[in-house]
Amino acid sequence: MARTTDAEGASPVPQRLLAAATRLFAEQGYDRTSVQEIVEAAGVTKGALYHYFGSKEDLLQEVYARVLRLQQERLDAFAGADAPVEERLRSAAADVVVTTIDNLDDASIFFRSMHHLSPEKNKQVRAERRRYHERFRALVEEGQRAGVFSAATPADLVVDYHFGSVHHLSTWYRPDGPMAPQQVADHLADLLLRALRP
Repeated sequence: MARTTDAEGASPVPQRLLAAATRLFAEQGYDRTSVQEIVEAAGVTKGALYHYFGSKEDLLQEVYARVLRLQQERLDAFAGADAPVEERLRSAAADVVVTTIDNLDDASIFFRSMHHLSPEKNKQVRAERRRYHERFRALVEEGQRAGVFSAATPADLVVDYHFGSVHHLSTWYRPDGPMAPQQVADHLADLLLRALRP
C-alpha cells in the first residue's frame, strides 16, 4: 500500500498535488501548466502524481468535483432538515454562495478550463452538477406546490437565475472588497426568496 504522506508527515500527497495544481492553474492557466511544474510545486515525483491521478486532466476534474461534493453534501443536509421549506431553500441558496467564494479559484479555474476535459469527463461533471441543481429545484417546487412560493416562474428558470449569479462570482468578487462572503450570500439568498414571494 502506497503511503499518502511524506516522511515528515506533511499533508497527504493527493491534497498537496491538488493544492499545487489549483494554484498553478489559477496563476498560469490549465493549458500553460505542465505536469512537471505541478509535481515540483507539490514536492513529489511524477510517479506519485500518476498513482493518485491518471493525468493532468484528472486533476482538473477533481479541482471542481471536490467543491461540488462538498456543496452536494451540504445541500442534502439542508434539504432533508426538519424546517419550513423557505428556511431550507434560503439556507441552501446562501450556502452555495459562501462555499463558492471559499473555493473561488477552484470554481473560476473550472469554468475557464472545462472545455479541456474529454467528452466523457465533461459528461460526468455535468451529470454531477445536474444532480445538485435538481435537488435545489426540488426545494423550489416543494414550496411552489405548498403555495409558499409563487409558481408564476418555472422552477427551472428560478434555478438558472440563482446559479447564474453564483457562477459569475469569480468575475467580480474580491476577498478585500467591501462585503464578506456571508453578506454576499445573504443578499443573493434574500433576492431569490423575494423573487419567489406569492
